[in-house]
Amino acid sequence: MHKSLAVFAATTVAASVLTLSTTTPADAAARHFKSCDGMHKVYPHGVGRSDAVDHTSGTRVKNFYHNTTLYKANNGPRNAGTGEYDLDRDNDGIACEKL
Repeated sequence: MHKSLAVFAATTVAASVLTLSTTTPADAAARHFKSCDGMHKVYPHGVGRSDAVDHTSGTRVKNFYHNTTLYKANNGPRNAGTGEYDLDRDNDGIACEKL
């Protein structure tokens, strides 16, 4: 009986470690960027909501990273305490879009 309990505990711990190692950085915590230059180093074409469509009169950006949580972390008014900016100035659901 004790052997099966030890096997169960070991399996549970192994499953927990495996689950933690498969999460992506964007899922773990939404990263805040102070500027589009900083965001472009990680996401060259910007970050947008999963349902976002670029509003422009020219060529639309389609190859941005789709992640609503990450987008929300970088959309909003400037926070004087942290220096974070509203990185979606045209309010089309894509922060720092770039071809």
